[in-house]
Amino acid sequence: MNPEQALSGLRDAILAAAAGRAPLEIHGGRSKHFLGNEPRGEPLDVRGYAGIVSYEPTELVVTARCGTPLAELEATLAERGQMLAFEPPHFGPGATIGGTIACGLSGPARVSAGAARDFVLGAALLDSRGELMRFGGQVMKNVAGYDVSRLLCGSYGVLGVIAEVSLKVLPVPAAQWSLRIRIGAEEALSALHHWACEPLPLSASCWSDGQLVLRFAGSEAGVEAAASRFINRYSAIPLAPEANAVFWRDLAEHRLPFFEGDATLWRIVLPSRAPQLDLPGRQLIEWGGGLRWYVGDAGAAEVRAAAAAVGGTATRFRGGLREETFHPLSPAMLALQQRVRSELDPLRIFNPGRLYAAL
Repeated sequence: MNPEQALSGLRDAILAAAAGRAPLEIHGGRSKHFLGNEPRGEPLDVRGYAGIVSYEPTELVVTARCGTPLAELEATLAERGQMLAFEPPHFGPGATIGGTIACGLSGPARVSAGAARDFVLGAALLDSRGELMRFGGQVMKNVAGYDVSRLLCGSYGVLGVIAEVSLKVLPVPAAQWSLRIRIGAEEALSALHHWACEPLPLSASCWSDGQLVLRFAGSEAGVEAAASRFINRYSAIPLAPEANAVFWRDLAEHRLPFFEGDATLWRIVLPSRAPQLDLPGRQLIEWGGGLRWYVGDAGAAEVRAAAAAVGGTATRFRGGLREETFHPLSPAMLALQQRVRSELDPLRIFNPGRLYAAL
């Protein structure tokens, strides 16, 4: 099926659903099917609308259709020594770029490179009338109108079908070193805050079970100098070259021992200077302290109260009841999101309730 036929098929399915006020569950490879509240509606498979529309390596911009496999896109970029700098997790071989942007997840480099939404330059959206609306463009300095393209990032499909997306890409760093340090949680948080104020090529960090793993990325001279300093001053142990990329990919894909098992996993985003959360169980710390993964016996109310007390939010990422997965919104913010949804999907046929029950 060619792209035109695939797009026409999506439009026909949307118009039929709109006519019958029947909800649609937008999906690609279902690699992130476990995220969010329970999906509802007739499945709308977008994988047929795939392919890289344009790629300009010299301009650091790529545009791809929603059904394009994430692995295929990353392989194309790698051939030119480039990458998606926000290191999106796949969570399965069927991951697509549309689902990646819809879920808005970022990997270990989030604290240094930026979030997924920071790399979205433009997008095309199929609305409930079957119309293809385009937002943004293919350049960074595009400020005309509302920034709807970035609003789509993390929307979980409740605003419509993200048909295409244009992304900024970056060169792969010339060098990467990873080091391991034995250190406690509070000491690690203090050190990470201190190092964030220094001119270090620190691109990612991960603390768990008394060990802090740091990744330096950049020029060969800068990375080697930073690594040597940490080896001498903090008795840091370098990871073997072959283990470097494997560790960070396993972290992003939740293949480390911390993530094993079926227990409820919480994703807590908070200010990086926040202290270790007083919750029973285990925690893994990323993003220089700004992301805490939690597994334990604390209930939803306790976890969210602990996060809110330090200015953060808690999302039930995996396991448990799939109801009100995300941190509750304030009345004002919920009203704003309802207004946005009413503008783009007044019939509310796209992924109803996947993000919030009220949406």
